Amino acid sequence: MMKRATRQRLILLLVVVALLVLAGWQLRRDAQGEPGTLLALDPHSISHITLTLSGSPTMHYEKRDGHWWRTDGTPERAIDGRLAELADTAAARVLSWRPASDFDPAKIGLAPPQAILTLDGQPLEFGESSVTGPQHFVRVGQRIALVSLRYTPRSPALKTTELH
Repeated sequence: MMKRATRQRLILLLVVVALLVLAGWQLRRDAQGEPGTLLALDPHSISHITLTLSGSPTMHYEKRDGHWWRTDGTPERAIDGRLAELADTAAARVLSWRPASDFDPAKIGLAPPQAILTLDGQPLEFGESSVTGPQHFVRVGQRIALVSLRYTPRSPALKTTELH
């Protein structure tokens, strides 16, 4: 027969193991429920960006030897920092995801989109700002994401003084 102290230690050990298993399960469940990012791309690995802003011609960019180049017509150096901002959009934290079928595209500014940002062939269609806060709608395939307004694409060709 087991001594009382040994039995209490065994019970305590089983309780600790059960709590660790429950904590692990909860962490995994929370991670699965987290909305994640717009795309599963590393912003630093992106090498092609296409940007179409409403009412403007499409702009094409390519990363060569660590620098961004505009490839429409005669190639010219682009502002690396501005293109890095556009590439960072891939890693934008999504506040929530919903099926595209839950929305009327015209009511959220996606018919047509206000901007289309394509990162290594994966299009992101930007719509209106949400009435619920400083965020806007982005169509990614058959889903709609809500992301911070800071990820709103703007022309990398604009000078800083033209933005304000």
